[in-house]
Amino acid sequence: MSNKRWDYINNTNELGLANELADALNISPIIALILIHRGIATKQDAKSFIAKPMSSVRHPFDLKDAKKAAERIKRAIEAKEKIVVYGDYDVDGITSTAILYKFLKDQGADAEFYIPNRSDEGYGINVLALQKIKNDGASLLITVDCGITAVGEVELARTLGIEVIITDHHTCKEELPKAYALINPKQPDCKYPFKNLAGVGVAFKLILATALEMGFNAREYFDKYIELVAIGTIADIVSLTDENRVFVANGIKSMQNTKNIGLKALFEIASLADKPISASTISFAVAPRLNAAGRVGSASLAVELLITDSYERAHEIALTLDSENKQRQQTETEILKDALMMISNMENASEKNVFVLAKKDWHHGVIGIVASRIVDRFYKPTILISLKDNIGKGSGRSVKGFNLFDALTHCDDILLKFGGHELAAGLGLNYSDIEEFDRQINKYAADTLGDTKLVPYISIEAELDVKSLTLETADALQMLEPFGMGNAQPVFSISSMTLSSSRTLGDGKHCKLCLTKNGKSFDFIGFGMGAMADRFVVGAKLDVAFTISTNVYRGEKNLQLIIKDVRASLK
Repeated sequence: MSNKRWDYINNTNELGLANELADALNISPIIALILIHRGIATKQDAKSFIAKPMSSVRHPFDLKDAKKAAERIKRAIEAKEKIVVYGDYDVDGITSTAILYKFLKDQGADAEFYIPNRSDEGYGINVLALQKIKNDGASLLITVDCGITAVGEVELARTLGIEVIITDHHTCKEELPKAYALINPKQPDCKYPFKNLAGVGVAFKLILATALEMGFNAREYFDKYIELVAIGTIADIVSLTDENRVFVANGIKSMQNTKNIGLKALFEIASLADKPISASTISFAVAPRLNAAGRVGSASLAVELLITDSYERAHEIALTLDSENKQRQQTETEILKDALMMISNMENASEKNVFVLAKKDWHHGVIGIVASRIVDRFYKPTILISLKDNIGKGSGRSVKGFNLFDALTHCDDILLKFGGHELAAGLGLNYSDIEEFDRQINKYAADTLGDTKLVPYISIEAELDVKSLTLETADALQMLEPFGMGNAQPVFSISSMTLSSSRTLGDGKHCKLCLTKNGKSFDFIGFGMGAMADRFVVGAKLDVAFTISTNVYRGEKNLQLIIKDVRASLK
């Protein structure tokens, strides 16, 4: 039986509005219904959402301090000052570093990039890195995807004679660094209307601002870097709405025939050459391999992949990243086993609102992924902490309804540092404070949630008739892509289908259910749902929640129905 709540999206008069919108735009009523569920009810808004026009991209100078930063960068390039791009070790940070570094080098700048080692240095600007950067002769430091909480570090940089430009997108604390320029749409006095840019999106805006300041055609640089902007935006799981939707759509289109040598090599290693690229492809095949560099190796290697002009070097790096990704998967499996054992041995596990789990020498680069796996299984905010030399480095993931950043803010008196978003965050603390941290964050959760229970749910667009299960419907749904956070791939349901057969695929990892209704039979695929093949007997009446898409096999396009949940029929 399913333990998930099925929530059907219902808006007042939605069917009437959907039919009107469908007639006005000559689109399927199903597409119109989904647009209305997304809050897009007018003809003009719907046309813009579907078309993803470049006019949706705002002027980069609209971001606070963007013009000031662009002027400073222009002066630095002209004066041959040494510039260091200081990035983060995840895909957002890697792509941010790659595009800004490449742009600076293309303008003849004396530029280097620096990404801290996740295990030895941790997230963000650190004192030893600043000293090294100073010793190497740099006078301008530009952060990408980090820096918004580095108050002390920016002050140290100033005393060392290094001016700092911060580009970031993470949630701001009350005190902001006194940087030369601070570009973050989330800072309180920034009037930029779209607050959900990824770190790479903010860095991209700085590139466009600098290009304009230097008298160049900004569109040329838009096209040049949009692929990497799309990858970083998708990987950071920010809302794929507004400008992000334009970035990702244009980036994916460009990637179909990419000229980036590093991406070509990575696509070949991931068996993506000559296959359609989508946001899902990036999420599950490209981003993990880039991420692996920063998790189990050096993120600088991934940056090198994205900026190299040598195919031989690109192929060599792509092989290394693929190997490191496999190593990451193995390490992840081992840590997950440890964490699940801890939960099973926890006396009050069912009463916990937040899981706080710690162990010596867990690989810090992987614990965030494992935290996500535990959240998927238990639907509880989870923080995993790797212990070394009496210091804990933690990574947490949350669920809708519990703001993890706010929770950590409540516990900041015992944290050495923290930062992140509503649903994901990192932290550092002393080993001796872990028990108290566990107590504090669970008390905060209990006070905040009250009697509210965090229950996993599936948001369902509509109940369909089997007559809608066609390639035409699948093709129509493609106009709503790219799918992701803020624009989830639509999930539908059909009730009272009869199970005709079931079997496992992929060494038992996946299942295929053949379901029949009104004389029509369809195959539904459940990825990672191998156990479901034996859950129901042939002839059982089932309700199924699923997505509709296509796949290409041996040159032929087929309808693909992917299971999100199955339950015994309620009708």
